[in-house]
Amino acid sequence: MQTGETPGKSQSNSIGKSDSGGRSVSSDDNRRIQYTDMIESSSPDSSPDSSPDSSPDNSPDSSSGASLYGNGRQNAAKEASGFGSQAIVSAFQKVAEKKELWRYGDAIVVAVSGGPDSMALLHLLHSVSKEQRLRLVAAHVNHGFRGEESERELQTVVRFAEGLELPCETVTLDMPAYLQENRLNLQAAAREKRYAFLRDTAERNGASIIALAHHADDQAETVLMRLIRGAGLGGLSGMTDKRAEKNMELIRPLLRMNKSGLLQYCEDYGIPYMVDSSNAKRDYFRNKVRLDILPYLEQYNPRLSSSLQRLAEVAGAEGDYMEQQTELLLESIVSRRQGHLEVSCADLTRLHVALQRRLIKLILRYLLQENDYLSFEGIEKMRLAALPESPSTWRMDIGANLVCVREYGIMRWFRERSDAAVPALGAGGYVYKIAPGLQALEAEPSGWTFTFHWSAEPEAGNEQTAGYLACFDCSQLELPLVIRSRLPGDRIQVLGLNGSKKVQDMFVDEKVPPSCRALYPLLCDAGGRLLWIPGIRRSSHALAVKDGRELLYITARNE
Repeated sequence: MQTGETPGKSQSNSIGKSDSGGRSVSSDDNRRIQYTDMIESSSPDSSPDSSPDSSPDNSPDSSSGASLYGNGRQNAAKEASGFGSQAIVSAFQKVAEKKELWRYGDAIVVAVSGGPDSMALLHLLHSVSKEQRLRLVAAHVNHGFRGEESERELQTVVRFAEGLELPCETVTLDMPAYLQENRLNLQAAAREKRYAFLRDTAERNGASIIALAHHADDQAETVLMRLIRGAGLGGLSGMTDKRAEKNMELIRPLLRMNKSGLLQYCEDYGIPYMVDSSNAKRDYFRNKVRLDILPYLEQYNPRLSSSLQRLAEVAGAEGDYMEQQTELLLESIVSRRQGHLEVSCADLTRLHVALQRRLIKLILRYLLQENDYLSFEGIEKMRLAALPESPSTWRMDIGANLVCVREYGIMRWFRERSDAAVPALGAGGYVYKIAPGLQALEAEPSGWTFTFHWSAEPEAGNEQTAGYLACFDCSQLELPLVIRSRLPGDRIQVLGLNGSKKVQDMFVDEKVPPSCRALYPLLCDAGGRLLWIPGIRRSSHALAVKDGRELLYITARNE
């Protein structure tokens, strides 16, 4: 049972037979007349998704969608004339086949609020279920916001599913109490609880598909809402016909059908439905868009709803293409190493600015679980930091321990380690002892690996050092040796130079990325003398001589 549920209210119903033809089992004529009157009096049609009981999916997916049934803002009877319910059934089947919304024999959980859209969806799926061997389960959530009205919706859904001889699972939540206790956003919390119940219902019934009743008018409202809020191309693409969420697939078979056609379908087949009274209230942004903003704008474009649906289709198709190109770029110019994603500034800035932004956004999506941190302003700061005229070193804390840095010619994204993740040596450091005879060592926090060869026979050409290989006279070493991270004030007596030099200065001279310096491995002896900075320089101490003394060869790799 979900948090906030009323005990004893979650139930499953799977009984009964339909009356003649599987038509209306129960209806609320007054409510249906009220709804139709709203349409015919030129008021905007109601959406089942304006209230917390059934708010639409607000994820920035790409869409496909101009409607098959006009602009959806005209009189329902006029709009449906010339099409008819048979056309709706035919269009429904064609969309499902074209978009591959399900396969023969699939189990589908149908989210049914009790409004005309979801009731029509359940009836349409039932009409094709026998031919395609679909196993359907109706699922209804009573959020507890509207008391007796919500309870009547639940009963209407249960009786309709019963008449279609379909199982129906319901749950009654005490969302007002849950919201008060957790101080959450009303619509977001209601959506979270609703989708959790739908996923649980699907898992209990062996289904991997959840069918939602969002339609073309919902799509138009969603696009306009996102346009008002300043969305980019991804947001303007609206909702998709099909998308994966966690381990489920969400499908929207009605996304090309207008409200008016669905209302006519309900009338033609005698399908009962309820009217959510909260749809007429202006407490929610979507309701304001439907009741006020869209009707006002339609004075200047009577087919605005169709135009917005078409915008979603175009933006969705172009967004899909751009996403494919960005995926190719991710594979070709972005490197993955040691938990980092990195790209050269030159490779990034030579791309078109649109691809620069998309590539940065895709990198962040790979590293982040949520989209809360993907603001346009943040992505733009990262993009501009890669330009030639920008500082050669730069850092930005994105959130959720994710960091973006520019280190000379490289842009790098990574999660910062917590101090608990590495062996202790100061704050966030590490130290490893090298026992005599040890053959290999992985300094895990740094990503470096070392191999050791103890021998009395010198190896040709390797007496002292060759970048990532160093040779030492064991008789001059104070054992055990250690490999550790940097400490403040570290200095090394560099071979070939008079005096010592700060390790920090050597890192700067060699352009070692700032994000790598704290964990860069250093080889020291037991007395603390710094012997070698792998890949950079070694000290003048314990130089190898060819007189039969035991030598230690150390090879370092950073992969």
